[in-house]
Amino acid sequence: MWEHDFRDYKRFALSASDSGRGIVVATTTSPGTTIHTALASQSTSEYDQVWLRVTNTSASAVLLTILWGGTSSPGDVIQMSIPAQSGFTEVVAGHPLQNAKVIAAYAATANVLVVHGYVSRYQNTQQIF
Repeated sequence: MWEHDFRDYKRFALSASDSGRGIVVATTTSPGTTIHTALASQSTSEYDQVWLRVTNTSASAVLLTILWGGTSSPGDVIQMSIPAQSGFTEVVAGHPLQNAKVIAAYAATANVLVVHGYVSRYQNTQQIF
């Protein structure tokens, strides 16, 4: 029998981040700017739990589109308006993703939104009998 254990979680920077720094959303259309590529595993006991926050450096609100592991289904798209000159606006709060799916983003205005975040990677390493 497998049980969740805090030792099975490891925190990582987003895969497209340079040393944990924010990722500038440079594109205005799909396929977007890559934010993170999830763990390749398809096992139900291994996944990435993703946390994303966004800042807006412009003087106007900007529509952000997050492509969550795909581009074709309404379930693949998260959209929200990021307030002007904002601090962190939470966009994704710990949602799971796996199977090497890619998270990408594009914005109504290029180069003004910056995505920050991290991944809590769950890989079951503890076996309880």
